[in-house]
Amino acid sequence: MDTYIHRDVEPVLGAMLNQFPAVAVTGPRQTGKSTLLRHVLPEYPYVTLDDPLVRQQAIDDPELLLDSGGERLIVDEVQYAPALLSHLKMRIDRQRSVKGRFVLTGSQQFALMKNLSETLAGRIGLLELPPFSVGEAARAGAGGSTRAVFERACLRGSFPEPLTTPQLDATRWYAAYVQTYLERDIRHVYDLGHLREFGRFLQLLAARCAQMLNLSALAADVGMAVNTVKKWVSILEACRIVYLLAPYYNNLGKRIIKAPKVYFLDCGLVCYLTRLRDGEHILNGPLAGPLFENFCIQEALKVMLARGVPPRLYYLRTKAGLEVDLLVEGPNGRLCPFEFKLAQTPRQEMGTALGRFRKEFGELAPEPGGLVTLSDKAGPLSRDVNLMPLDNFVSKVASLAQL
Repeated sequence: MDTYIHRDVEPVLGAMLNQFPAVAVTGPRQTGKSTLLRHVLPEYPYVTLDDPLVRQQAIDDPELLLDSGGERLIVDEVQYAPALLSHLKMRIDRQRSVKGRFVLTGSQQFALMKNLSETLAGRIGLLELPPFSVGEAARAGAGGSTRAVFERACLRGSFPEPLTTPQLDATRWYAAYVQTYLERDIRHVYDLGHLREFGRFLQLLAARCAQMLNLSALAADVGMAVNTVKKWVSILEACRIVYLLAPYYNNLGKRIIKAPKVYFLDCGLVCYLTRLRDGEHILNGPLAGPLFENFCIQEALKVMLARGVPPRLYYLRTKAGLEVDLLVEGPNGRLCPFEFKLAQTPRQEMGTALGRFRKEFGELAPEPGGLVTLSDKAGPLSRDVNLMPLDNFVSKVASLAQL
């Protein structure tokens, strides 16, 4: 990309730099972490441990590497030299009152977060940078109607490079991404084993997006032990490739089903893994509805991550058959329910679940729920349901994403 696209997380990054001696920006590869930091913090010297020579220096002589940066430093892909963190801790403790000295990035979420929490507890602010949100994509020139934005998110994805480079073959980009990041990089940190089966597992998991996670059925289809598949899911979750949406059961007793639902943070990756290559299959194929639900959930999650708050996102499925796609918990504990329907012409019966939810749990949801469809019309559909275009949905989640 020749032109920098401003990211939603920038204000929170600035606030954290004024509060903590160090800040870590994590997230999958290719989400734009290095680009963000080098643009927002041009005065900071920058080193990347992706460079084998720099990585070796960080391992052999970390003090020399830190001296080269001076008072401030960006260290990219810090997970490759975990021993560097103890040297950062000593420098921070010598000048604890100095804020915003070190900015770290990492793509291996689980390993990095474990080291950061153990070594730099209380000294570091933590942020995650997911792929482009719909707002960031619009700033990159990839806006439009809900239908156009959804279809593009499936065909081009939401990672910066394929989304903003029309001449780039998105399928080849995702093939390289799966091979280099999901297979090589993750395997470097975690003992995946059975690489061929792991690739098959990725495809089967993508085909189950927006469904409840059934580890036993998934393990049987892959031909691996349940514990192995459980470990693989945990790795993908830790690396922010997938997100497990927890059921909401506070104050609802034993009336609900408690298995999580699985979503990907990028619909483009789902479509690559399931070999969906054209708009017709995306809008009318068997995965059309789940893909749209996945798309809406991924955007809600990005809103939360951009504001540096723990995602307060849930779904509901009761044993009596009531299902609500998404519950967003506000700062006062109240819930805002949403349903997602892949339809261009909304109908009143599409909001039946939202109306039933308010009837049964109205004390938890004082406002009407939101029905998100491909339509860009807004307004009340019934007493309990507001028709909500994608932009309105994102804005509503943002208003609820308060600390």
